[in-house]
Amino acid sequence: MTIENEEQEPVEAPKESVSVFGYELIRDVLLGDLLGSDASEILYWGGKTLARRFPCTNTEELIDFFQEAGWGTIELVKETRKEWIYRLSGSLVERRFNLQTEPSFTLESGFIAEQAAARFESDAEAVCQLHKKHKHVDITVKWG
Repeated sequence: MTIENEEQEPVEAPKESVSVFGYELIRDVLLGDLLGSDASEILYWGGKTLARRFPCTNTEELIDFFQEAGWGTIELVKETRKEWIYRLSGSLVERRFNLQTEPSFTLESGFIAEQAAARFESDAEAVCQLHKKHKHVDITVKWG
């Protein structure tokens, strides 16, 4: 190694990514088989657990987290004093609608519910409404 090489800026390694198919195998096939009929409820509580480990202090951080986690594009469509309505969409969400009769988004719902609980220091719960025709999900969070 020469002195010139030692002074060069380190080259950033390319980001590794998991294929969508690999993600689906684990999320929708393996976990579904392992958790059985309780999968939706367990994933909801799993989302709450993840939120405690990865707190988002505002909507921008939540949007970034969803994007990086590969959960889709999330946007706040309505906000009141005790309620948020988020819309989850994007190509990965559409793909789940195309491949599954009843895709589950309870992991994402639990994650958002716990973010609200932490922010407002109150119990919070979320429900999701599937919009199969438009291939998006509305997640309504209520607290207090």
